[in-house]
Amino acid sequence: MGLIVETKQAPRWQDELYDLLRKANFTQFAYVPDAGHSIMIDRSLKDPGVHSIGLTSEEEGVALVAGTDLGGGRAVLLMQSSGVGNCINMLSLIKGCHFPFLTFVSMRGEFGEGNPWQYAMGQAVEPVLKAMGVICLRAERPEDVVPTASAAITMAYQGGQSVAVLLAQRLIGVKKF
Repeated sequence: MGLIVETKQAPRWQDELYDLLRKANFTQFAYVPDAGHSIMIDRSLKDPGVHSIGLTSEEEGVALVAGTDLGGGRAVLLMQSSGVGNCINMLSLIKGCHFPFLTFVSMRGEFGEGNPWQYAMGQAVEPVLKAMGVICLRAERPEDVVPTASAAITMAYQGGQSVAVLLAQRLIGVKKF
């Protein structure tokens, strides 16, 4: 008779990040579909305590985050680096009205990228966000995600800042074509 050994799988960083956001009272998850955020998007869609909002453009998410703050709630915008360019003008709302803002950006155009169309915006994300007054923090490894996200939440909601957590392509993985 064989012995059955149960192995416990380590939690995925995406699940840890989602759990952290829920513990920090985030109840609105805005997104444009993206493979880099698929686990968090799927969890938000299944969570009865959350409003999961699919967007037609990332800039809608900036306004949604601001509106949620006006209503006393917390929202997060999940987007890919290519969507950052769609948000630039709308970020003036965040800057001008001093709304706390938190976004997680799945990066493309970095480590091992095979799609040449992803390089331009991938390389522009950080300087463009910084030009709009958004503080950029990077997570390169799974163990970086929760501490970086926790710092970003504090900076946004206690410090009143706009913060983007850039989830490096090395972390999210390279798409195969």
